[in-house]
Amino acid sequence: MRSWVVERIRDVLYAFLVALATPVVWSLFRLSVKGKPHPRGIVVAPHRSFWDIPILCVAFGPFRRIVFLARHGLLRNPVFAPFVWGFSVVINREDFGTKDFRKVMNAAKRARWLGIFPEGTRRPGAKPKPGAIRFAELLGLPFIPVRLVSRGPYPPRPRWRFPKVEVRIGPPFTVEDLARDLSPDLPRSERYRLLAQRLMERILSL
Repeated sequence: MRSWVVERIRDVLYAFLVALATPVVWSLFRLSVKGKPHPRGIVVAPHRSFWDIPILCVAFGPFRRIVFLARHGLLRNPVFAPFVWGFSVVINREDFGTKDFRKVMNAAKRARWLGIFPEGTRRPGAKPKPGAIRFAELLGLPFIPVRLVSRGPYPPRPRWRFPKVEVRIGPPFTVEDLARDLSPDLPRSERYRLLAQRLMERILSL
């Protein structure tokens, strides 16, 4: 089956699943959305819960398919595996190679929105990794910052009511915007560390 046919099928399935999830997510979290998505870019948001992805998908709408980068380990989960294969780009984060790079580049060509969680984990206090910065440079795409602001415990805790969540979508910005006033003499690793830090600061300022 031709790749464009597969993508159209994925678009339809994605729209169908998001449409089904929309009334559930809106009612559970009494969702509100502030701001509008840029027509194309890398969606970046802090990763705090498994609910992050359905909330982001619902906030963007069924016809704005976000293709998330997913670590290979998620395929071991029988619940997540079909969705990961169908709607994400699976990469080996621990040993990122040429094959993974090509997957991401191909996804960028067919998708208008890539979804990346800069920390790469839901572990509290994790520092952002430089992957999102590198992809933005290589693909020439702007960042679309998104922050989920909750009134109550998030992720939801057992025996607690689901918190009200506001999805704040900020204006797009580029790596060049983040790199302003950085010394060109910085070592590569330090430059990426500072850019990743500034990226998270931009997101958290929403």
